[in-house]
Amino acid sequence: MGVTIADVAARAGVSKTTVSRVLNGEGEINENTVVKVRKAISELGYVPSAGAVGLARGTTQMIGMLVPDTAWAWAGIVQAVVETLETEGFGLRMLTWNHGEESLRRLGLQVAAKSFDGLLVVEPEGALGSITELHEAGLPVVLIDDRFQRPGFPCVATTNREGGEQAARRLLDLGRRRPLVVTGPEEYGCTRERLDGFVGIYAQAGIDLDPRSLIGGDFLFETARSAVAQALADGVEFDAVFGHNDPSAARVLAALHEAGLRIPQDVAVVGFDDVELASYTYPALTTIRQPMRDMGEAAARLLLDHVRRSPEAAPSRTILTSLVIRGSTLRPSPN
Repeated sequence: MGVTIADVAARAGVSKTTVSRVLNGEGEINENTVVKVRKAISELGYVPSAGAVGLARGTTQMIGMLVPDTAWAWAGIVQAVVETLETEGFGLRMLTWNHGEESLRRLGLQVAAKSFDGLLVVEPEGALGSITELHEAGLPVVLIDDRFQRPGFPCVATTNREGGEQAARRLLDLGRRRPLVVTGPEEYGCTRERLDGFVGIYAQAGIDLDPRSLIGGDFLFETARSAVAQALADGVEFDAVFGHNDPSAARVLAALHEAGLRIPQDVAVVGFDDVELASYTYPALTTIRQPMRDMGEAAARLLLDHVRRSPEAAPSRTILTSLVIRGSTLRPSPN
């Protein structure tokens, strides 16, 4: 038999009514009592019914944020979220998705203990169903950077297809007609959108890309290096590379240098995201700017609107991408 509210009450030394009031944020309760009840919930692993977690929110002045890890890739989003929440009098509780089901269990305990009023989520790989259930139970949730199918709750996304189109137009403007594409993971929605946009612009120019030039990747450094090496070994002719994120494109630059190719004279390179790394590669990386800070701020404000049940709360937001031109796609100087 599972843990019951009576078990929590016994562990905390309070009545079942008091536990219920803590869960639902009802009335004035001594802070020490609240702490004891939440500690008992955490120790026992008690998860209340959907109704118990969804009612009477908006009392903690805290927002939870679930990210895949604490890597630098999310720094811009997190910083914007923190700054926006602080101006609105809210704090932030960070949660990571490092341990799969164990992380999900801990998230459930945080929700059960009413540790925050709403949840921001970045890339909930393997957890979208569980996050959706929390939303349907009444927890305000906003997804940032949708790399999957559109969820059944609000999200802040960016124009991935248009970003792919912008990358293609820049390369075509340079006369590059044989691009190599190092994609992100196939299951990500952003991968499909970036690839479709890129391939579509080349098709409009009457250029069908060689299937061998479309190489599946995983957004990681070494995969991009292997992709370039394999293309060279297979004799695939290319005069440009579109990496689906900046780390991939940065590793492409290194691999091209190792192969004795000049950038951008021999091969032009475009990345995606415009993270800080893009400014420090050699040459500096042309990229599609995915405005991380704008996305973080928009997500935080959207979530607060839903937490406050504002009648003007938007269902979702889309933030536009833009092309940032740097040395990796500069036009060669005339001799």
